[in-house]
Amino acid sequence: MRTINPTAPLCKTVQNCAPNRRFPSPSSHPVTPSPPHPVTPPPPPSKNPYTHLPMRIDKLFALGLPTISFEFFPPRNEAGWAQLYQAIGELHALKPSYVSVTYGAGGSTRGKTLDLTTRIQNELKIRSMAHLTCVGHTADELGHILDDLHNAGITNVLALRGDPPAGQTTFTATQGGFANADALVHFMRSRQGPGNQDFCIGVAGYPEGHPQCLNLVRDMEYLKRKVDNGANFIVTQLFFDNADFYRFRDHARASGIKVPIVAGIMPILNVGQIKRFVSMCGSKIPQPLLVKLESLEHDPEAVHAAGTDYATQQCKELLDNNCEGIHFYTLNRSKATVQIVKSLQPKHAA
Repeated sequence: MRTINPTAPLCKTVQNCAPNRRFPSPSSHPVTPSPPHPVTPPPPPSKNPYTHLPMRIDKLFALGLPTISFEFFPPRNEAGWAQLYQAIGELHALKPSYVSVTYGAGGSTRGKTLDLTTRIQNELKIRSMAHLTCVGHTADELGHILDDLHNAGITNVLALRGDPPAGQTTFTATQGGFANADALVHFMRSRQGPGNQDFCIGVAGYPEGHPQCLNLVRDMEYLKRKVDNGANFIVTQLFFDNADFYRFRDHARASGIKVPIVAGIMPILNVGQIKRFVSMCGSKIPQPLLVKLESLEHDPEAVHAAGTDYATQQCKELLDNNCEGIHFYTLNRSKATVQIVKSLQPKHAA
């Protein structure tokens, strides 16, 4: 699954900023962030539950309600952190089931991912999931990262192969590391880390097929391997045609995959930006929607309204057809996602 970042070329996760500060109260007006300073170690995990429910995401699915969740990425500068804090404050009021925090290629945001994930969980009491990729890491290094996550009280991890580093077109496994997410999942399940580690593991699914896979049958075989190795649930790549999701879900069930499948949704707010994203992640925009958006491209507000309305209808149909969760790729922005969730008013697991 590609990490989506609107400011970086080729959707690469950003670098070089991890200020240490507390989040503003969700009910307060966002404040201007203070200058960055070194990150201090996160507080030790509490012995008490952060919420009235277990922090493991997989426990939510047993409630029989869909999950509503959001993805964030660590920003690269002060303006980005201010935008992120505002988005988190506004989205917090929606009581998400969980949030996820992306992980840069080769560990470029390792410290920031851990810090941001921990702070969202410890300070805002929201279940949080850290992304983890194989890129640029040996098994020993990945083991140390998992130990850090466990020690910080993070029990949820999205295990990904990851995209090739900038300047490379194909993925090459690090010597002593892993070539695919299924091997990473197997490693997480089989290793004996300190403290009786037992992570809740999410993995990526591709309704339209992974862009580097030969065909959909082979792609499903890879997904089945990830689940057989111990994955607890699946989060899909973004898509815009629900028929692709339904075919993917039916194929997965027919293949013996029984874990929950969460739909990944990105509201279209910028025509040029979304064209770049879909060209790299293998998704497609339905022709009627594309024509409509291109006719509005000169009017950003009209694009925002049309994209938000389409995503709202898309989510409503998915929930009406027993989708087990919606995961919003927020791009660290809140307006469209807030509008969609408030419009839907879903009764969700939280």
